[in-house]
Amino acid sequence: MEKQLQKEKIWTKDFVLICLANFFIFLGFQMTLPTIPLFVEDLGGNDQLIGFVVGIFTFSALLLRPYAGTALETKGRKFVYIIGLTIFVLSVGSFGFLTSIVLLFMMRVVQGGGWGFSTTASGTIASDLIPVSRRGEGMGFYGLSGNLALAVGPSLGLTLTGIINFKPFFLICAGLGLVALILSLRISYKKIEPKRGKEKTKSKLYEKEALKPSLLMFFITVTFGGIAAFLPLYTAEKQISGIQLYFLFYALALMITRSFAGKLYDRKGLRAVFIPGTFLILIAMILLAWLPNSLILYTAATFYGLGFGMVQPALQSWSIEKVPVNRRGMATATFYSFFDLGIGLGAMGFGQISHLLGYSSIYWTAAFSIAISMLLYFYFLYRDRLSVSQNG
Repeated sequence: MEKQLQKEKIWTKDFVLICLANFFIFLGFQMTLPTIPLFVEDLGGNDQLIGFVVGIFTFSALLLRPYAGTALETKGRKFVYIIGLTIFVLSVGSFGFLTSIVLLFMMRVVQGGGWGFSTTASGTIASDLIPVSRRGEGMGFYGLSGNLALAVGPSLGLTLTGIINFKPFFLICAGLGLVALILSLRISYKKIEPKRGKEKTKSKLYEKEALKPSLLMFFITVTFGGIAAFLPLYTAEKQISGIQLYFLFYALALMITRSFAGKLYDRKGLRAVFIPGTFLILIAMILLAWLPNSLILYTAATFYGLGFGMVQPALQSWSIEKVPVNRRGMATATFYSFFDLGIGLGAMGFGQISHLLGYSSIYWTAAFSIAISMLLYFYFLYRDRLSVSQNG
């Protein structure tokens, strides 16, 4: 078994290119993550408007992902990926020229469409290139490219917006997306032939086999909506310094778990990573709700990174585990749709919660969302065991 794992190669030229492209598009995106709320404030918006501007991005991505999944199987991986990257570059580059929240809201819708197409395509392309026996490990390495961007993106974004104004800042972010687009043109894409007959009758809106891991991911990414949109404002209100380092600690912890969590999933299964991973995220949310000082902020970042680094690649691998090759694009679209829905509903809902109850209530609510994901996992486990015993 060990010899077989060593024989099947992960690091091909095309896999390196998709990882590099993913790094640059994520770097451009991650730099905007903590700065969009500041830009909305600069335009005169409040917490509720921040939640809507952050959230609408993910909803537009959510609406277009099923179409991206279908297009991946009918138009090809390259077509969808390049279209998505191009839309992302143009939309982000336009932000600095906008002078009203309404226009920003509209362009965030456009950006979400580009993000939905590009990330659905990128994840599918990566899964095409990874050997089946090393899928958990390979998806972990692929996810690591986004984590590396996260290690520097938010901190770099916050630093740059303290030095330059928003117009050149957003042009820099768009330029990073352009680098991803150039790299994408050098990938040799696998041609996936669609199946005929029964395969045609399957739903085009989602992949049934991906629903369980996607639902678990939804309740986890709800927490991310609260962090991305409101943590910089929350720490400022509490006069706690070091928000840039929060994202650095988070990303470093993610990278640590990516180095072993994928292999652990391949060998031991989902339980070995999901249970400890969600428990760490739960503790991180409780620490953020408390948040007395910078040390607790960094501890929460580390726990959140360790937990998310375990859970996300495992659930993504599960979502494509049992689907045929020609439905892999739709399975990826289903997974990321729930991923986006969690962030979007989290950002919008937490905007209302913070307005009424304050920022700390965001993270108590997020902890409850993690508890739901854990309970759902045990419910799925119980149903699967019951089904096996009945059929056995």
